[in-house]
Amino acid sequence: MAFFEHDGCSLHYEDYGQGAPLLLLHGLGSSGLDWEYQVPAFRAAGYRVITLDLRGHGRSDKPRERYSMRMFSADVEALIDHLHLGPVHLVGLSMGAMVGFQLAVDQPHLLKSLCIVNSGPQVKVRGANDVWQWFKRWSLARVMSMQTLGQALGKLLFPQPGQADLRRKIAERWARNDKRAYLASFDAIVGWSVQERLSRITCPVLVISADRDYTPVAVKQAYVKLMSDARLVVIDHSRHATPLDQPEAFNRTVLEFIAAHRV
Repeated sequence: MAFFEHDGCSLHYEDYGQGAPLLLLHGLGSSGLDWEYQVPAFRAAGYRVITLDLRGHGRSDKPRERYSMRMFSADVEALIDHLHLGPVHLVGLSMGAMVGFQLAVDQPHLLKSLCIVNSGPQVKVRGANDVWQWFKRWSLARVMSMQTLGQALGKLLFPQPGQADLRRKIAERWARNDKRAYLASFDAIVGWSVQERLSRITCPVLVISADRDYTPVAVKQAYVKLMSDARLVVIDHSRHATPLDQPEAFNRTVLEFIAAHRV
């Protein structure tokens, strides 16, 4: 267990193994624990694997302030500097991938490669239906306990009979969230965009989409075309939490991509 200070916030990270640095960023309401099936596999493949609890999440501080993608990205940049890592391979899931996008357009020299998992370069609220969907999610997060939200999310992400253990884990982990920090992170997502700046990304990009993700595969296909060195891989029989529900296919896909850009 390790911590470092940035911008008045104590941030928790874990650092495993030796080799080229591989940084893993979790999604909204989650923590570095979500990479439990990736850390051993990536470490065994010869990488130095680092997981970070973004501010407001996990064991990191939860300051009472407005959060933003730039703020999260600055924390990641500070971790890279703190550990003297130089350019890293970055894998981000959902909100963690948004942070990866933000870092890639602001500080492209810090990335060797970028892997985006079930995410995109913007969260725009365009029409009445978008407004309603986001308002509904925000309202539910305000009125329901984090434990109840976790139980509902577990059923949504892991509906198969053989996924009971994953449902239990997500419910337990979600219950530990600080609601105020969760809502502040939620607010940081809505309206965020770097889509107009994707041309600034200089590293190779792999976009991984579950076939049953919240966002259609077609949306990922569209933004992949906006980057000079990017490709899309779809993983079957998966939902939003692909690293947990399809770890073998996910790990193989990521490792093949990173190996091709290891130097």
